[in-house]
Amino acid sequence: MNVKYWLPRSFLILKEGYSARHFSSDIVAGITVAIIALPLAMAFAIASGVGPEKGLFTAIVAGFIISLLGGSRYQIGGPTGAFVVVLYGVILKHGYDGLAIATFIAGAILFLMGLFKLGNIIKFIPYPVTVGFTSGIALIIFSSQMKDFFGLPIASMPAAFVDQWQLYSTQFMHINYYALAIGLVSMILLIKLRHIFPKIPAPIVVIVLSSAVVFFFNMPVETIGSKFGHLPSTLPYPHIPTFSFEKIRLVFPDAITIALLGAIESLLSCVVADGMTGDRHHSNKELMAQGLANIGSVLFGGIAATGAIARTATNIKSGAYSPISGMIHAVMLLVFMFLFAQLILLIPLAALAAILVVVAWNMSEFHHFKAIALKSERNDVIVLLITFFLTVLIDLNTGVQTGIMLAGILFIKRMIDVTDIEDKKEQVCMSFDEEDEPYEMEDIHAISKKSVPLGVEVYEINGPFFFGIADRLKNILNEIEESPKIFILRMRHVPMIDATGLHALEEFLDLCKGNGTVLVLSGVNERIKGKIKRIGLDIQIGQDNITDHIDSALDRTNEILAKESRHAVCEH
Repeated sequence: MNVKYWLPRSFLILKEGYSARHFSSDIVAGITVAIIALPLAMAFAIASGVGPEKGLFTAIVAGFIISLLGGSRYQIGGPTGAFVVVLYGVILKHGYDGLAIATFIAGAILFLMGLFKLGNIIKFIPYPVTVGFTSGIALIIFSSQMKDFFGLPIASMPAAFVDQWQLYSTQFMHINYYALAIGLVSMILLIKLRHIFPKIPAPIVVIVLSSAVVFFFNMPVETIGSKFGHLPSTLPYPHIPTFSFEKIRLVFPDAITIALLGAIESLLSCVVADGMTGDRHHSNKELMAQGLANIGSVLFGGIAATGAIARTATNIKSGAYSPISGMIHAVMLLVFMFLFAQLILLIPLAALAAILVVVAWNMSEFHHFKAIALKSERNDVIVLLITFFLTVLIDLNTGVQTGIMLAGILFIKRMIDVTDIEDKKEQVCMSFDEEDEPYEMEDIHAISKKSVPLGVEVYEINGPFFFGIADRLKNILNEIEESPKIFILRMRHVPMIDATGLHALEEFLDLCKGNGTVLVLSGVNERIKGKIKRIGLDIQIGQDNITDHIDSALDRTNEILAKESRHAVCEH
């Protein structure tokens, strides 16, 4: 076992050498990120249907663990917008206890995904699916914030997008114009400060100013204090959720969604960080750390966590050197909570709603959505729109699962379209000259260049030999007018074969034997040979009839024909 492979990135960086100058850079970055994370952590928690303190618990505990044990040099972890839709739905259906169990299970799933080295697979979820559900989540976050943005007197918000707007339509005559003014001014400040003074943490400026205005002018708007009452100034004692088989069964689909979202969001954040710095993250270490972070978050009364792209980018821009900055960010959040718990109660919910409206716009990736919808292939557009509308109109579970399933089906169709079985009399491939002009380049191993005896058919599979091509192989003998003495199946361009392909090959062999035809395989690579041998198909075909080159296959063909000829002469 390679111990270094599994060592967290923080350990490796400290082992390489860590100076006082590096620590100074990490302190500045950590404090800067903590200032930005403070309002975001509370806003995401409130939007998820829990108290603001649970967002802080999550950012502190999960943020520390992700930086300590993760595979990225710069990743900042905590609650994010990606989870808001799922967590709010779980809270409505199963309460916080159900959410805690779902998050705990999701953490275990994430850890196992990293342990079994599935990190690279997560990166291959189709881009239209990720854009579709991310844009859907952004729209739902925007929708959910209209209550606090307009100060509407709604006691309980439904989770469904359509239900929310049906409820809004009956409440808009009760708009709190003080809350609306705070929300609009806050949103304008967030946008302007970001463009004019990008280094100033706009969310904290908005929070401080809006809280001061509400306090000094005694504005009749809802605040964190008026809605949630007391805010703890320290972390609670760890507590293990109460598990039962019935609860696990009910929340398991949500746990899978949380794990999948956490994996996608965290690895996407790592990729963004790598692009900004030239660094290279370790995806499997990162998934294991994300898993432990979610378990740790639940033990301390938090919610689901993952890598936060915006906070990670801020960490890099603030001069972070190592994961120590992420740990400092978590510690500073604990300090802020201890020192400013009473002041946090003054924050108006309309200001937090404005922050989340801006977050939703940034999440929506509108330009990417528009580019795929208007310029991509029809299949990608279909996947994008179905994922988006199912996420918004049904729920995130349905949207993600249907999007991935549909993308998989379309991928299989593409693979079937590019994989063929042909009887090629002349094989010509295309190449390009220095001026990108195509010209024909002859295949020196084409059948047209070989001497093929009478009574021998040569067919070639081009592409993966999987279930999508299996039926075509079975029908080949029916298409040939007279059964050949020998059938050569060329597989030089077959990179892989699955269980259905092996079964189809076995059935094709039986058809050949029934017609008195000898099957010879040509160009079989070592990996496919191993799979054929593993199921004993090499004995049925005949080991001499499995060759690695067309010349060997033709030599074997001549041997079989010569042997049959001698046998016929002897009988005569």
